[in-house]
Amino acid sequence: MPVVHVIDVKSGNLQSLANAIISLGFEVKFITHGSDPILETCERLILPGVGNFGHFVKELHSRNFVEPLKKFIQSGRPIMGICVGLQTLFESSEESEGTVGLSIIPGKLSKFNPSKKSVPQIGWNSVTLTNGNDEELYGISPFSKYYFVHSYAAIRSNDEINKLKEIGWNLALCTYLDETFIAAVSKDNIFATQFHPEKSGKAGLKVIKSFLNDIKSSPINNELKLNSIKNNIEKTETGLTRRIVACLDVRTNDLGDLVVTKGDQYDVREKDDDGNNNVRNLGKPVEMAEKYYLQGADEVTFLNITSFRNSPIKDLPMLEVLRLSAKTCFVPLTVGGGIRDVTDPDGTKHSALEVASMYFNAGADKVSIGSDAVRAAEDYYLNNNKGSGNSPIETISKSYGVQAVVISIDPKRFYIEDPNKCKFKTIKTNFKGPSGEEYCYYKVTSQGGRMVHELGAVELAIACENLGAGEILLNCIDKDGSNSGFDFELINMVKSNVSIPVIASSGAGNPQHFVDVFQNTKTDAALGAGMFHRGEYKVSDVKNFMTKNGLLVRVDNIEL
Repeated sequence: MPVVHVIDVKSGNLQSLANAIISLGFEVKFITHGSDPILETCERLILPGVGNFGHFVKELHSRNFVEPLKKFIQSGRPIMGICVGLQTLFESSEESEGTVGLSIIPGKLSKFNPSKKSVPQIGWNSVTLTNGNDEELYGISPFSKYYFVHSYAAIRSNDEINKLKEIGWNLALCTYLDETFIAAVSKDNIFATQFHPEKSGKAGLKVIKSFLNDIKSSPINNELKLNSIKNNIEKTETGLTRRIVACLDVRTNDLGDLVVTKGDQYDVREKDDDGNNNVRNLGKPVEMAEKYYLQGADEVTFLNITSFRNSPIKDLPMLEVLRLSAKTCFVPLTVGGGIRDVTDPDGTKHSALEVASMYFNAGADKVSIGSDAVRAAEDYYLNNNKGSGNSPIETISKSYGVQAVVISIDPKRFYIEDPNKCKFKTIKTNFKGPSGEEYCYYKVTSQGGRMVHELGAVELAIACENLGAGEILLNCIDKDGSNSGFDFELINMVKSNVSIPVIASSGAGNPQHFVDVFQNTKTDAALGAGMFHRGEYKVSDVKNFMTKNGLLVRVDNIEL
């Protein structure tokens, strides 16, 4: 079996990349230090990275990789960069002033302008090829969608693009609303992507396969072109597709088995024929995750709603769920629940950063923080709008980047008569309260909805964005399990007050609800759970319905 060597500087989820390579028939070996003699003889190399540019370059230096990498490139052997692995080929980045990259490509990276769009860019976007779109570049097609998750990019004008082409760089470009950036580069033995091919479904696997088999160019797939033209009936403002997330609430049932469950208003129990009140069992999490991936889910989220207090952290059942799911699901995986400072039964203490690192190493791309986010936000406001530096949001985003941290908000509508007497953000609602109240705000809850706080959902979102969160999973206790559609007022209220992406959650009961939420709000994504678990609808049913209603979705029909 041919071997692929991957640089590992402990930056993010490399397990999914390894799984993608293995699925293509290759063996993976990691290189953790530049002194490893294999760098002198290995046939091809992959340089993946996530998070902060400066942190990644610093790790390359501390592990003595910089000179061996330059020597490898000069040798003419194939090398592929991914995400920050592409960025580090440039001279520098606005993200980390004073840090010098490998300087293989001239120029500096800059941050997306957040005034008109969500930053980070998270989602599926298309690319254009500067060779005229007549041939694919390492399997990259202008008629496929690829998964991007980044705040900084090689944003370039037409003149700058032409200058790079003049010195031999072949480029794939992507436009995020009003800014065009380099999505992929190729020159001689160098190839790199800003998007994550290992998280871009079959289209991404094709890119990795093309690199591993040294297929630099290939004819455009006409069938893919025709299908893409047929499905691209909407041109979204940002260029991103409408993202559909499948969510699995995972816990142990009364027999001790790990199952996917769902309930009404956070109650996941149901009576059996004998009158016993058991945890509702809707299936096994790994099998269901793969099913949703094959149905076309753009992301899969696992919410761990069992604390596993008697289990050492390294033995958490959710770690194994992620390891197995990452072997067959080549889209982003998020895990929530228990991302906090914990103590093992033997007294060993683990920080939230350690817990998150275990999940990333198992195959997660993002972690979702709930109750601890509320506590961090409350402390933030008590500390004159400053973070302590020690909250899970701050420590994890500092090490892995803001795109790795999702905040799960569980708000509940609270009616008020006079908005001037409320210190939190309010709205005039179209749905009056029980005593005719015309205004409301959304109190946040924690501990699965059991504890209600005075803090408003908007204030929580703002605080968490400032602390380093990169995305918001916006639930709604009033809507959860209702199958009555999403709460547009809540979504628009939060979305209009933050610049990071928002995932609308709670209330989806049929495909029309997904059409409604994208047409009535500025949400970046929408999440479904029970309607999928019960088998009432497939993810593909939702996407097909959205396409019929003129909404752009990702369709992954690549043949490997």
